[in-house]
Amino acid sequence: MSDDVVLSLDDLVIGYDKPLVEPISLTVKEGEIIAILGPSGIGKTTLVRTIAGLVRPLAGNFNLNLEKRGGLGYIPQRLGLVRHATVAHNVSIGARAGIRFSKSMFSERKERTYDAIRALGIEDKTTEPVRRLSGGQQRRVATARTLAQRPKLMLADEFLGELDQNNVDIVLGVVNQLVEKGTAVIMVEHHEDNARSFATRIWEINDSSFSDLSLEEWEAQQKGGEEE
Repeated sequence: MSDDVVLSLDDLVIGYDKPLVEPISLTVKEGEIIAILGPSGIGKTTLVRTIAGLVRPLAGNFNLNLEKRGGLGYIPQRLGLVRHATVAHNVSIGARAGIRFSKSMFSERKERTYDAIRALGIEDKTTEPVRRLSGGQQRRVATARTLAQRPKLMLADEFLGELDQNNVDIVLGVVNQLVEKGTAVIMVEHHEDNARSFATRIWEINDSSFSDLSLEEWEAQQKGGEEE
């Protein structure tokens, strides 16, 4: 596996009792932004959870070319936040995951935590318990947690839900800062406009078939379908 490849899938078959999608073989490189599109219940979340190591593949395998500590960041659909804890505590969990043990680790953890909180525009909520926040604010907390971790591969399952367009732009702008430093992003997305404005590559799942397309190829395919 070359140094710039962060993920490789080799005839990967996802599902539970039976396959949801045909075998998938591909690689993901640093700095790529991939949007997974398709109808509800088709296997998008299962694919992300399989890559995250939470679901065992039915066949085939995948390899992560990442550091074991902090290399993989994951924003699940239900966010996985500690609801009774403060915003700062939740974000610091991500910061801790991305830092190796050293004498300066505590100051670095604090710096990463508050930098991420400021970047997502939730500094006025720093000491608030997560349970008191709106759904959109909680999604920004989950993004800040991953930003503080600074992973090389970020998996995100509908992390833009419940956000208005202004906050979508803020979140994507912050995530793009990670991408510019080499982080690859794989995100489940229901809104094609978000995929069109942010992604460089589209994974489309439909009727158990899987397509791996550049954004340009996908847009041309969409245009062709409209003309028909």
